[in-house]
Amino acid sequence: MITLEQCQQWDAADILAPLKNQFELPQGVIYLDGNSLGAKPRKAAENAQAVINQQWGTDLINSWNKAGWWDLPVRLGNKVGQLIGAQENETVVTDTTSLNLFKILATAIHIQQNNDNNRKIIIAERDSFPTDIYMIEGFMALINQGYQLHLIDTPADLPARINENTTVVVLSHVNYRTGYLHDMEEINALVHSHGALLIWDLCHSIGAVPIDLNASNSDFAIGCTYKYLNGGPGAPAMLWVNERYQTAFSQPLSGWWGHARPFDMAESYTPADNIRRYLCGTQPIVSMSLIESGVDIFLQTDMQSLRHKSLQLTDLLIALTEQECAGHNLTLITPREYAHRGSHVSLRHPHGYAIVQALIARGVIGDYREPEVIRLGVTPLYLSYTDIWHAVQHLKQVLINEEWAQPQFHTRGQVT
Repeated sequence: MITLEQCQQWDAADILAPLKNQFELPQGVIYLDGNSLGAKPRKAAENAQAVINQQWGTDLINSWNKAGWWDLPVRLGNKVGQLIGAQENETVVTDTTSLNLFKILATAIHIQQNNDNNRKIIIAERDSFPTDIYMIEGFMALINQGYQLHLIDTPADLPARINENTTVVVLSHVNYRTGYLHDMEEINALVHSHGALLIWDLCHSIGAVPIDLNASNSDFAIGCTYKYLNGGPGAPAMLWVNERYQTAFSQPLSGWWGHARPFDMAESYTPADNIRRYLCGTQPIVSMSLIESGVDIFLQTDMQSLRHKSLQLTDLLIALTEQECAGHNLTLITPREYAHRGSHVSLRHPHGYAIVQALIARGVIGDYREPEVIRLGVTPLYLSYTDIWHAVQHLKQVLINEEWAQPQFHTRGQVT
């Protein structure tokens, strides 16, 4: 039996525990929604005030040079790159995950067209976060060159579906619903053996699991910064391109920030000869500046230590749920195997939505995903073992007392 006292002992021995003090969380809240929106770093407000009051308010236009606004996408990209095994100047922070996927997909497709224009199959997972599928469909409709999207139902389907007609594969490193983690190096090798290129969506893995894009011989990657990286709501996303592909093709959103000499104000577009060619228009400096507040906390530790605690916390969440909530029709859909587990735990229940709402009313904030999935994000930077203990006790009471049956917990908001 796992006890509260045991969880308290684990907290006392946790070398990462002091990092929690660098986040600002409401009193009485256990935040298990870090895979949709990370908590606010304490320095975020201070950094925002510096940008708004000093850099914008006092220095005005001079801040493009004086405060380094112009180089911010690459400077931040290099910081984020330290978390994903990137080399210097392979990563930028810019735009959204959806837009970055469009840019990267166009690059990959055009590289492949130069090699073998008969490859017309794009592969993705049916259980991808929907924006990935939507952007692929939109790209295919725009270019109208006979491309087809083939969706696989499980990771095990990929080896049988990929062949000499496959041009690009788009995969989520960690599945947003189940928490399934792909073996990046193994999948890269499989895809490359068939002459295809691969785009990794890191939205649910960056800042949550160790990633080494270069060591695993990856091609391209995209991902958001507002989840595990705690960059703030709607914070700009990241984009990574292996150095060997950076200048292979000029991505189609040819805005002036990606120009080789943007202040020449030239009549035609010449792309930069580095990662800056993946920038488009003027960057959102205020929201982009906040990302650094979260990333700097990560750089005080290492992803191996965070991964160790993540696995311990998700182990604890699974074990306590089975210990305390047995017999209440909860089904674990997150892999138990470490090699295939990300950093959130998903439980299916026929009344999943209402259960999540009842938990939120108790101060335990998770989120809900169709169909019937209670999704609980585990962020080692600011969650403790006792947090997990208390969260499961709240879940137990919601189930035992059928609090989820109250009418107000069945009313759907626009955001679930």
